[in-house]
Amino acid sequence: MNLKKMRKGLSRSAAWLGLNICSLIVRVIPPGYLYIFARDIASLAYVFAAKHRKTALESLDIAFGRQKSRREIEQIAKDCFVYMAKSAVELMFFFDKPQVLKSKVDMQGLENLDKALTRKQGVILVSAHFGNFPLLLGRLALNGYKTCGIMRPMHDDKVEKIFLEKRKKYGVKTIYSQPRNECVNNTISALRNNELVFIPIDQNFGTGGVFVSFFGRQAATATGPVILAQRTKAALIPCFILRQPGDRHRIVFEPEIELIEGKDSHDTVLINIQRLTDIIEKYIRKYPAEWGWIHRRWKSKPG
Repeated sequence: MNLKKMRKGLSRSAAWLGLNICSLIVRVIPPGYLYIFARDIASLAYVFAAKHRKTALESLDIAFGRQKSRREIEQIAKDCFVYMAKSAVELMFFFDKPQVLKSKVDMQGLENLDKALTRKQGVILVSAHFGNFPLLLGRLALNGYKTCGIMRPMHDDKVEKIFLEKRKKYGVKTIYSQPRNECVNNTISALRNNELVFIPIDQNFGTGGVFVSFFGRQAATATGPVILAQRTKAALIPCFILRQPGDRHRIVFEPEIELIEGKDSHDTVLINIQRLTDIIEKYIRKYPAEWGWIHRRWKSKPG
């Protein structure tokens, strides 16, 4: 075993141990201390997770370097770590308490979703790794919506199994992004069954997607939502979950996006993925700490 693999093994073992310790603490501490505990975790992570901190600051520089001061950028990075820690402890706490989750998450624009479902062709919920998006899926499932999420499996199989079981408990179906053909077939089947399929398109997609402008820089972006909408006639509805004062949450369903036809099929995909990316960017600009800046969004380069 080489040094790199040893480091990865140690890192995953530490993460597994940390997850179990945090899960135990969340079960026994009074609810009023939940977010104090999350802030303590975030403070430690910001200091010791140097690689993630560096990536967050670099990503924020790309997005806001000409618009915000260094102090503002560092504050957003720290707030991002706090929001991620809050989301993590909320998942451990709420996913064993469905009625508490239901009472803490409100929904806005639900009429846009219900109207689209009347066509019986499914709904593609286009979103991002923004806010506590697993709560969004859980809340919809609790309301009786047939809900699926397209997800990349976590690197650690044991951690993935824990969260898979929690999603199953709420009735949220997981569609893994790989193998690709299986993902496509399962997604089409869900849409034809008039289900909701949550697809985040805010992460680097390598050479398999299209390059669109994101914060003024070209970013490799998945094309799935538009291609699937063309193929199945499913509705495209952008949706986001926002943290509110008092650590409540609000899910926002935007009006349905009608596809614009380009001069050819590639142009149609490019135009509409850009439109969806613009909506994601609008939300990130308004609520910057809600997005996961620790991801290298602009890693792939055109050409």
